[in-house]
Amino acid sequence: MTVEPGRALIGVDELAGAVRGATPPVLLDVRWQVGLPPQRADYLAAHIPGARWCDLDADLADPPGAAGRHPLPDPARLQAAVRRWGIRQDSWIVTYDGAAGVAAARAWWVLRWAGLSRVTVLDGGLAAWQAAGHPIESAEPSPDPGDAVVQPDSVPVLDAGEAAALAAAGRLVDVRAPERFLGEHEPIDPVAGHIPGAVNLPSTGNVDGSGHFLGPEELRRRFAALHQDGTTPTDGAVPIGLYCGSGVTAAHTALALAHAGMAARVYPGSWSEWIADPGRPVATGP
Repeated sequence: MTVEPGRALIGVDELAGAVRGATPPVLLDVRWQVGLPPQRADYLAAHIPGARWCDLDADLADPPGAAGRHPLPDPARLQAAVRRWGIRQDSWIVTYDGAAGVAAARAWWVLRWAGLSRVTVLDGGLAAWQAAGHPIESAEPSPDPGDAVVQPDSVPVLDAGEAAALAAAGRLVDVRAPERFLGEHEPIDPVAGHIPGAVNLPSTGNVDGSGHFLGPEELRRRFAALHQDGTTPTDGAVPIGLYCGSGVTAAHTALALAHAGMAARVYPGSWSEWIADPGRPVATGP
């Protein structure tokens, strides 16, 4: 089975057919929740057949620091993980997590940043796979080492200055919960509020109650107001900027926009990097 390089999502039934094909995708299980220990035990108990374990904190980020709570991973370390998973330069990769796609989207975005263009996310994650009656297993695979070469910055990102410029133009989206954006409640970072000029469109609005992404047209309507002329260009000329607390849920919205055919750039350091410099302004309220 072949998949076009830019494809964002795949459904469970289509994936079930692909894993039985002559050249199945490399599956990465990226189950993760902020503030909780790694979910490797859950992976070992039950995962999609053939899936490799991917630890978001260890494999898809560097240690927390001045660059934020989930800085982009060191390219050499990421390359070692990619090869450990058996990924080759032309591999089709499918990432999934428990349901709504937040961690899977982080893997999708980081791997594309690393130059691997054929990366797709399983819509609805493991929950949808199991609900459809597809098989699971507990055996951990031992793939042959891959040969993929990480090429960082293959997807353009935003630094703090670029994020501020997009915010001034009304085109920087803060995807955190409203109470965090408004500065009313901050459960994770030491400073509450948002980048001045940013608008708030929480990432939870990208999916329905079952964790499946909204359709492209509905997603385009969510973000159309950010284009001054009311259009939703798809050529990448006028990107939307995205940030969150540490660059994880921002990737979820980047995936939603890719599914909708819209251009977006993520500020990887996000709020946790922004507030590391006390000279950067902070806004609260609407």
